[in-house]
Amino acid sequence: MTPALFSTLPIAPTQLEALAGLGYSAMTPVQAQSLPAILQRKDVIIQAKTGSGKTAAFGIGLLHHLNPRFFGVQALVMCPTRELAEQVGEAIRQLASRMRNIKVVMLCGGKPFGPQRDSLEHGAHIVVGTPGRIQDHLQRQTLDLTSVATFVLDEADRMLDMGFAEVMATITAALPKKRQTLLLSATFPDDIKKMSRAIQRQPIEVKVDTVLTHDETVVEQLFFEIQKHERNT
Repeated sequence: MTPALFSTLPIAPTQLEALAGLGYSAMTPVQAQSLPAILQRKDVIIQAKTGSGKTAAFGIGLLHHLNPRFFGVQALVMCPTRELAEQVGEAIRQLASRMRNIKVVMLCGGKPFGPQRDSLEHGAHIVVGTPGRIQDHLQRQTLDLTSVATFVLDEADRMLDMGFAEVMATITAALPKKRQTLLLSATFPDDIKKMSRAIQRQPIEVKVDTVLTHDETVVEQLFFEIQKHERNT
C-alpha cells in the first residue's frame, strides 16, 4: 500500500517546507487518519500509543488554523507532565520553523512563575503546559483563554490517573464553547468516554495500534566504568 504524502493535504507551502526539513514526507497511519478531520476543524479523539506520530498530527492542525498576526492565545495544549510538555512544545516549534514570529509559551510547574507571566504579557499564539500551572495562571488572571480556537488534551488518560480531573474541568470551563477539541489517549476507558461526551461535539474517532518501528526509535546507551577519583575530571 502506497503511503499517504503530506503534500496531498491542503496545508501551506511553508508547512510542507518545515516537514521536509524534518525529514517527513509520508504520513504515519494516525496522521493519515486524523489530519483530514483536524484540518476541517472537527473534534477528534485519537487512541494511539507513544511513537505513533500523534504530536505532529495535532501540531500541524493547530498551526494550520493559526492567525500569526494576532498575538492572542489561539491554541492550548495540556500535557500530564513537564517532560512531555517540553517535548510537545519543541515539536511544535520545529513544525512552525518556516512560519514567521510564531510564539510558543511553556507553562509548567517546577519553573519560576514570573518569567512565564512576563512572557504572556507580551502575547503568545500557542500555550503548552501542565494542568496545575495553567490553572495557577488562570487564577492569577495572567492567562487569557478567550481566543482559544484549538484545545488539545495530550495523554488525557494519564492526566485523569494523576488526579487532574477537577483541574481539567476548571480549565475547560474557561475556554470558548465554540472551539475545536482534540483528545488523545493511549487507552479508552469509561472515564475518557465520559470526558469526550462532555467536552467534544460529535468527535471523529481514530484508533491506531501501530507505532514507529524499532529501527526508527532505537536509543544507543553507552557505559563507561571509571574510578572514584576520576568522577570530577
